[in-house]
Amino acid sequence: MKKKWLYGGGLVAALLMAACGQGGRDSGPGDQRVLSAAAVIAIHRQTVQPELSVLGTVGYDTRRISTIAARVSGRIEKLYVRYRYQHVHEGQRIMDLYSPELETGERDLLFLLKNDPGNGALIGAARQRLLLLGVSGEQLAEVERTGRPSATLGVFSHATGHIHEAGNTMPEAGPAAGASGMSEQLPVKEGMYVEKGQTIFQVFNMDRSWALLKVFPGDAALVRKGNVVKVVPETAPDKAFDAEVDEVLPVYGKDEKALTVRVYFDNSMRDIPIGSQVKAVIGAGSVTGNWLPASAVLSLGTDRVVFLREAGGFRAHKVVTGIMYNDQVQVLSGLGPADSVAGNAQFMVDSEDFVKVKE
Repeated sequence: MKKKWLYGGGLVAALLMAACGQGGRDSGPGDQRVLSAAAVIAIHRQTVQPELSVLGTVGYDTRRISTIAARVSGRIEKLYVRYRYQHVHEGQRIMDLYSPELETGERDLLFLLKNDPGNGALIGAARQRLLLLGVSGEQLAEVERTGRPSATLGVFSHATGHIHEAGNTMPEAGPAAGASGMSEQLPVKEGMYVEKGQTIFQVFNMDRSWALLKVFPGDAALVRKGNVVKVVPETAPDKAFDAEVDEVLPVYGKDEKALTVRVYFDNSMRDIPIGSQVKAVIGAGSVTGNWLPASAVLSLGTDRVVFLREAGGFRAHKVVTGIMYNDQVQVLSGLGPADSVAGNAQFMVDSEDFVKVKE
């Protein structure tokens, strides 16, 4: 009878059976065991306070996007803004619209004031119609005082921030955008026609911004809403600040293998540029559990396996794990305090001390 070294079949079968939950602790043929004199360890109970060092970027808080829309149909007579990222203030004049609808409404009001001044109901309705079209109280008073219609309507910003054309909900910034992107002209031009209700511009307010931090899947279980975060801006390390995790997005980004964590902060005084990078340390609080060194746990895709010490050798055994921190893996189930496992699971796979079987 010949003997041979079993480099794959028996051991792989043992791993797969363990991963699938087949076979008990005291069951299984001999070729599911590994003969080795490897060092063994046991789980230990410990309380840790994990901290994650991650990277991210500063972005606009998209909840604070304001829109500038046309309340009447007409032609853009005058534009007072030209470029993306141009800073505008609340109340600043953005453009002038020529509107035949507006002119008709003003003429109707002037006609009533001249020919039926006692008809308060109709005059009030005519005034209200013009106010709904966006005419300011001052402009309305000027029309009534001069008796001449003004077919041009001033459109003003209702917020302070950076201006963009409508639909540009995720503006690029930082080094990737480049100087040309920062100074690119807006596609809206004088002489263009707009429709009633059409959104023409968007204003992004950077007074409230968010840091978008990238957390790898192995660390995702450590991050929860409310975790304390220390953020250090790359452009201003002296402006480090403390914040909290506001949201952990439940999806992976396109072409990314990391989860996004949002941290909102007040940027009104810090003036941290949108698109700049940040370093952050996320505190995950206290975690108490049973732990093994990461080297003792072997990953089989979605399953985790250890090599359990038994009489005559080691057997691949499935365990359920939790978080990983500082080269330690939390063991949720599958092992007891009296169990011993191989300290280096990968060594057990690579070792030549495999089971000998007879043909």
